[in-house]
Amino acid sequence: MELITRSRMEKTKKYVRAAVILSLLSSVLVLAGLIGVLTYAKIQGPPPLAVPQSTLLYGSDGKVIGETNTGEKRYWVELDHISPALIEATISIEDKNFYQHYGFDMKRIAGAALADMKAMAKVQGASTISQQYARNLFLTHDKTWKRKISEALYTLRIEMNYSKKEILEGYLNTIYYGHGAYGVQAASQYYFGKDADRLTLAEAAMLAGVPKAPSYYSPLESPENAKKRQELILDSMREDGFLTKAESEITKAKPIRINGHHAHKTVETAPYFQDVVKNILRTELGLEERTIEMGGLKVFTTLNTKHQEIAEDVVEKQIEEASDIQLGFVSMNPGNGYVTAMVGGRNYEDSPFNRAVQAVRQPGSTIKPLLYYSALEQGFTPATTMKSELTSFTFDGNKKYSPHNYNNKYANDDITLAQAIALSDNVYAVKTHLFMGQDTLTATAKKKFGITTPVKKYPSSALGTSGARVIDMVNAYNMFANGGYKVKPVFITRVEDWSGNVIYEKEVKKEQVLDPDTAYVMTHMLSGIFDPKLNDYSTVTGIQIKKDATRHYAGKSGTTNTDNWMIGFSPQLTAGVWTGYDKGKDISLITDKLYAKKIWVEFMEEALKDEPVKAFKPTKGVVGVAVNPHNGKLATKDCPVQRFTYFVKGTEPTEYCTEHLGEHEAPKEKEPSKKDNKPWYKKLKDWIF
Repeated sequence: MELITRSRMEKTKKYVRAAVILSLLSSVLVLAGLIGVLTYAKIQGPPPLAVPQSTLLYGSDGKVIGETNTGEKRYWVELDHISPALIEATISIEDKNFYQHYGFDMKRIAGAALADMKAMAKVQGASTISQQYARNLFLTHDKTWKRKISEALYTLRIEMNYSKKEILEGYLNTIYYGHGAYGVQAASQYYFGKDADRLTLAEAAMLAGVPKAPSYYSPLESPENAKKRQELILDSMREDGFLTKAESEITKAKPIRINGHHAHKTVETAPYFQDVVKNILRTELGLEERTIEMGGLKVFTTLNTKHQEIAEDVVEKQIEEASDIQLGFVSMNPGNGYVTAMVGGRNYEDSPFNRAVQAVRQPGSTIKPLLYYSALEQGFTPATTMKSELTSFTFDGNKKYSPHNYNNKYANDDITLAQAIALSDNVYAVKTHLFMGQDTLTATAKKKFGITTPVKKYPSSALGTSGARVIDMVNAYNMFANGGYKVKPVFITRVEDWSGNVIYEKEVKKEQVLDPDTAYVMTHMLSGIFDPKLNDYSTVTGIQIKKDATRHYAGKSGTTNTDNWMIGFSPQLTAGVWTGYDKGKDISLITDKLYAKKIWVEFMEEALKDEPVKAFKPTKGVVGVAVNPHNGKLATKDCPVQRFTYFVKGTEPTEYCTEHLGEHEAPKEKEPSKKDNKPWYKKLKDWIF
């Protein structure tokens, strides 16, 4: 019996030793496994926290003009810009021990497990904010063991590499609040029509309850459920010491107004402009399509929303609805090249083709100022005269070319360069072009004015038969307006990534390309299209809109059979308009031919309405003298028409006009009539008989 008892005791001891050894081995394995997991998480490093979110485009006034349409509304805001009440409400209802645990709340997990066992079903969750954040960032929402293990690893990596503030900020910016709103900023704007930092306690408590079941607790779809959830959260906040019982009861009684609209709608403002911006992000900044569409970028643009609205309204007002005429329009700031407005067509939905930047159309006479700038550099002056008459030119051996003026009208006499511009004389332009050499305009347009389409070496190129883009032509005129500085069209000033880091910032470098004195002389000549003093065989080309122009403007119109242009500027703003048919059909109706000029002048007047009236300031190297505009000679008091004209110093005329000498002398006094000394009765006789 004693032997049996001893044998049993020895077996028991063996089992105990084995159990202890197994326990120790298990503990070692668990510890080793834990160390291994922690080591793996540390080696993997911090996971990226970026999530798909809408890219926002801002106008120059800081207002959102558009966003990418990914089906999700996400706008990242820093924790400091989120209502403290919402932060407290979220922590109270979602993860009370958020600041104490390291990603996993073991006490809460044990409590949830016990509750599930009692109910024999999944009745209580135990996920911390860190776990939910990991799930939202990287994982699907299936319930497999593989997903749960991955979630645990991501949670560890987040907790080991990011602060609690960063985790909480990320969670609040990624959690789904229903109705396509991801993150607290999008949700605040959707439900309450305000930013996340302006939420009241009542609104914050209601919003914090939505993520548990967005459709069930949506204050828009289920106001009763949302209200009960809000009251539960307020009670929880009271228990956690975030507010008093009195504050809780007062807040429960406060009414809440629900908005139900997203803050930013899909492309409505300046859709053609926005297309250009996205293209620049792709081609010039090298950003991938996914980054542009879902990278949460903040793209700050040059668009002046006031200018854009005016441009769109003017186009709609001026062009008859039934007309098939299309247009391209661009306005720019002369000083820095900022594009302030753009219209690429009459209806973006019908035709997203951007005629302001994509269409290449004949610029007509709007090319002439580029030609005449070169002429000024080569010795021409506003007083240089050439004969305006029907002329047949011979070029390239035996080829003939006979340019015609509008309506086949000619001076059949000498006219000045100033008149040639104001009247848009074609013969003068071709003579100048051939005199300087046909390659001069080609080189000038490309090298000095930045025209991206080649100007062909033909006599007719002086009349704008080589195609050009609206954006290029407006930018060329910008150089006259700013005194000869080369500035390229600018659409984007700055780009920030989802976390606010600046990834691009535009630096406007001004390079003096044109001679400032010559540029000013050219500008003053371009003001002549509105001055009837330059009328001759025809009226100046801006006469139709002169009555509508209340400021100092300079510009040039252009006309071909299929294209109408008007480009002009004030010291503060440059704008250009092209109108025509997409298929190049001839423009025959008089009203259709006037659209470009009318759109231009109305836009300029409205856009500058609140700006001070400024004149073009003469440069130091020019001198102004009164000349007879018909012959370019210094005017005398006898000249019936005089125009104050600017010249580069040293090139002003020195010869006085002698054509009208004596024409305006004062009339000689008549000799006094001799006194009639007849007596009265003889006067009566003479009167009767």
